[in-house]
Amino acid sequence: HRTPAFDGWRGMVLVAATYIYFLIFAQFGFLQRLTDAGIGAAALKPILAAMAAGGIAASLAAGRMGQRSAGRRLPMALLGCAIAAGLTLVPLNRAGAAAISLLIGISLGTLTVTLVSNLRLWAGARRPLLWVGLGTGLGYWICNFPALFTALPQHIAMAAMAACLAALPAAASGRADAAPESPASATEIDRSKPVAFGLVLAWFTALVWLDSAAFFIIQNSPALKAGTWQGAAHLWRTGAVHLVAAIACVWLLARRGTATALLAAFGCLAGACLLLLNPAHGSAAAFLYPAGVSLYSVALVAYPSLLLGGVTAEQRSRRAGWIYAVAGWMGSAMGIGMAQHLHRIPVWFVAAAAVLFLVPMVVRYGRTYWREAVALVLVLATSWGVEHLLAGHAKPASLTAVERGRQVYISEGCINCHSQYVRPGSPDVQMWGPAGNLEAIRHEHPPLIGNRREGPDLTNVGARRSRLWLRIHLIDPRAVSYGSIMPSYAYLFRDQRGDDLVAYLASLKNPGALRHVLHEAATWEPARSAAGEAAHIDGAKLYTEFCATCHSPRGEVRQRWGGDFRHRPPRLDSATLNKMAEGKTPAELKLHLERIIKFGVPKTSMPGHEYFPDAQIAALANYLMSRDHASATN
Repeated sequence: HRTPAFDGWRGMVLVAATYIYFLIFAQFGFLQRLTDAGIGAAALKPILAAMAAGGIAASLAAGRMGQRSAGRRLPMALLGCAIAAGLTLVPLNRAGAAAISLLIGISLGTLTVTLVSNLRLWAGARRPLLWVGLGTGLGYWICNFPALFTALPQHIAMAAMAACLAALPAAASGRADAAPESPASATEIDRSKPVAFGLVLAWFTALVWLDSAAFFIIQNSPALKAGTWQGAAHLWRTGAVHLVAAIACVWLLARRGTATALLAAFGCLAGACLLLLNPAHGSAAAFLYPAGVSLYSVALVAYPSLLLGGVTAEQRSRRAGWIYAVAGWMGSAMGIGMAQHLHRIPVWFVAAAAVLFLVPMVVRYGRTYWREAVALVLVLATSWGVEHLLAGHAKPASLTAVERGRQVYISEGCINCHSQYVRPGSPDVQMWGPAGNLEAIRHEHPPLIGNRREGPDLTNVGARRSRLWLRIHLIDPRAVSYGSIMPSYAYLFRDQRGDDLVAYLASLKNPGALRHVLHEAATWEPARSAAGEAAHIDGAKLYTEFCATCHSPRGEVRQRWGGDFRHRPPRLDSATLNKMAEGKTPAELKLHLERIIKFGVPKTSMPGHEYFPDAQIAALANYLMSRDHASATN
């Protein structure tokens, strides 16, 4: 009797569906859905903790069940996953979200451990490892389809539900009544020297830890996200890298064994994590990160059933439960926690993980060269002690808020959209202030002169914008800058990074910057043609878009931040305008308003609109003085 060539297609479908559900929904779309439902960051932790608790408990429980009733358990787990995804389509509150999160964890924990510990029931006996690689690669590839990756959370939930339901026939038609596997059946693929299970578990935990931390950092850093998986071209490239790396892992596992495949995965992930320390290297990390993820993901699925030899089917099932409970759920939580608190992956952690992966080599060579190793350690310890005695245990000076803010400015990639150099002898001087000292800029480490202006030049932003305005703009750019394309950096204010960045931006001003703004505000006049052109511009619309947020009673900024202003923005009603008009002719009042619109009010939170054409400034001033505005505000 010959085994059909495509006997393992069921395993491929099930592995792909599982990864699609986990990656695009449980790890991504579900969180977006919670955010859209208005569930804040404070409530997210207990909700996600419910998912982790359910996943850990279900993984360990499924591991104890072994092959018993696996053919019925897997379809039920898929159905549970589909139901959980469908429930997110209804309006959510905190209690409902926590219950759904728990169901996701239980269903996903049961699904993964049942599948990987009984993989031969669905992947067949002929090249099961290849089907696992294809399923993993296809799962990641599909998740990177631009239409799916950028879809609304509701659409992502429906796609995840569809993937689970589509996989049900494959689960139901598996060889659930197959005879129990023998202890030796899993060794026919991995013929390399066996590695202790505890060490493999530690390797998987370190890999998931690094993966989760890197994913969180990229997802929450606009500069890194833009260079990795933002845009259709990046997504197609990432999907292709995942697919190629998954197939490459099949070859590594079959020819070189588990240890070599996981070491290759660590090399890719460690390289990506080190590159992510500098946003300028994000494009290189965009290749290494998906390659490392797919390399270990194939091994994570294949190891319990296909690579873990010398044990019974029941033992493999229990070990699968421990792998997914400890490495899968706990490792993921620890990685995200590290990224949330440190906002980077420390070099020392990558180095510690490297030592972990080199344990077999160290043990092998340590037995032969232990005397030399002891001597080297003694020399290094002596050198370290002498160095610290000579240095007098001097502690490095702590960084100021401005210095820390500059580091945040660099790490968030602000240079990609903002310059810090006013071009001498150009219209820049009137708009942004006097030019800086180019020689001084060259001696900065690193220079942040910039060469792009998706946003305004920031050379003298500290003289033109208040600290409160900068804070509001970083948290919600469109609240104070209508139509701004800048992303929100609200996540920086979950810790001190946001305040440090504000301190740095507020420090950006040349000694003569404020004098320049005051001089321009007192002498500037709009072009003569502006008055005629203003008649064709809707001043009321300009007021609604750019001014009402602070100056209208129901303005967004006025209501949310009103208590934080040193000088509360005045209501621009008739009484205020009449007071401004005292001692002025209508023409003088109009010019006074135009100068405020253009340059703001220095030393307050009233910003200038330096980029407004003269005609728009004139149209806005005309509207403020008009009866239409008076009737709208009184």
